[in-house]
Order: sequence, then structure tokens, then C-alpha cells
Amino acid sequence: MVKKVTTALLCAALATTLNAREISTGDKFLGLEVGAATVQADTGGFFGELEHEGTDVEIGFRLGVQNEAWRTTLIYDYFDSSDDDQNYEKGMLTVDYFFLESTQGALAVNPYIGLNAGYMNYESTEIDESGFLYGGQVGVTFDMMENINVDLGYRYSYTDAAHTDHIGSFVLGVNYLY
Repeated sequence: MVKKVTTALLCAALATTLNAREISTGDKFLGLEVGAATVQADTGGFFGELEHEGTDVEIGFRLGVQNEAWRTTLIYDYFDSSDDDQNYEKGMLTVDYFFLESTQGALAVNPYIGLNAGYMNYESTEIDESGFLYGGQVGVTFDMMENINVDLGYRYSYTDAAHTDHIGSFVLGVNYLY
């Protein structure tokens, strides 16, 4: 538990240190995201095993800043799978590094790799718990217009909650840069 909390705090400190100067000079953005999420957790069964996977749509909001090399994003996501009685809310900080830029005509393509850390609340039958989460993501952004970019990626996060193991999400995001 202490290692996980320390990892989450170090990720947050690293993000702040790396990008504090960029907040005033980078492109700020607001965005929406939708994803296909899978949560592996115990849904309140008799055996308490973490073998149940729930899959449904995750929706969220983004607020962040980016430049040519780095992006820092605050994200709030909500997942509700009424088919198997699972839902969660999570807030996280992500830090992404754009490692290659390619321009195909008017379309700029920027692949990235990053880290995430945050906090979540998970609810299911007879379970209501909260915990830290941390993980990584990989993806690509497409600059569609001067002020609009589209983000397609995969985010994977572990959690320290007693009944929840991990969350994986394929995410499509649209950001308005200002």
C-alpha cells in the first residue's frame, strides 16, 4: 500500500516539476472523451475473487496543457455497467511524452507514451470503496484543425482498492486548444 501511494505521489510531483513552466506557455485545452472500458473486480459474490470483468462505455472530461514534447491532463471519467451492477468515478492526472511527430499533408500525427495516477470510487452490489490508481497509457493524437485535435489511445491502471484490481480503456478524445 505504501509503495502504491508513494508511486502515485511521485507521478504527481514529476508531472508538476516537468510541466510547471509549460502551463503558462503551452496550449491549454478542454476536451471530452469516450471509451470502451473493462474493470476487473469483485462484484460482491460469495467467494470475494477478483475474477469478474465488466465492460461498458466510459465518458469523461479533460482539462490540460501541451506543447510539442509534453502534455499534462486532468481527467474525470464515469463508468456505469447496469448489466453487471458496476460503476466507478475516477479522477486522474496524466503526463504524456510525444516521442515522434509526423506530418501527412495537412494532418499532423503525434504518438505518445505516458503515466497516470489518481483516485477512484468503485461501487457494486454491497461494495462501495475508494482507492488510488496508477498506470500508463499509449496512443496517438491527430491535429485535425488549428484548434482541434483528436486523441486515440489505450489507458491501463492498477488500483489499491480491496475489491478492484485494474481498469483498461480504449479512449477516443476530442480536445479544443485555446
